[in-house]
Amino acid sequence: MKGIVFTEFFDLVEHLFGANMVDDIIDDAAVPSGGAYTAVGTYHHDEMVSLVTALSKRSNLPVPTLIHAFGKHLFGRFSTLYPVFFEGITDAYDFLERIESIVHVEVLKLYPDAQLPRFETERSGDNLTMIYRSPRHFADLAAGLIDGCIAHYGGGITIERMDHTVEEGSLVHFRLQRTP
Repeated sequence: MKGIVFTEFFDLVEHLFGANMVDDIIDDAAVPSGGAYTAVGTYHHDEMVSLVTALSKRSNLPVPTLIHAFGKHLFGRFSTLYPVFFEGITDAYDFLERIESIVHVEVLKLYPDAQLPRFETERSGDNLTMIYRSPRHFADLAAGLIDGCIAHYGGGITIERMDHTVEEGSLVHFRLQRTP
């Protein structure tokens, strides 16, 4: 997992809970990196799991809720940090359909060692189906990113989520529908 994800997570934790909470969860999680992340570094995703678990224990908020909120926050940060990904796109569906063909391609140019989830999309009228696959269990992060995208482009879309059991990782169908 790229370090930028960790640094953005700490920024959100500090904003919501204060700087002391960041220090507390680093201590509680006892992560191998010691909580020192660089934006371009690569770290094991288990460190994020440990940090979020520690935050959940201290905040009394469920892990899925925290990860989803982080996803929404992260989408907003990505729109600020990487405006080139958003050029000429005025609709959530258009952006979401381009994750694999444009966004992930560009991310891999910046971070060749990034291990990205896979998204398949299919649009039919006012509906968009997204299939999320990842060896890591971060479907709640993907859901938050999708919600962040919808909010960024003005809302008006509902989401139905269907989690599927797989041997390893996550497989989730997100069905998006425009609301009148």
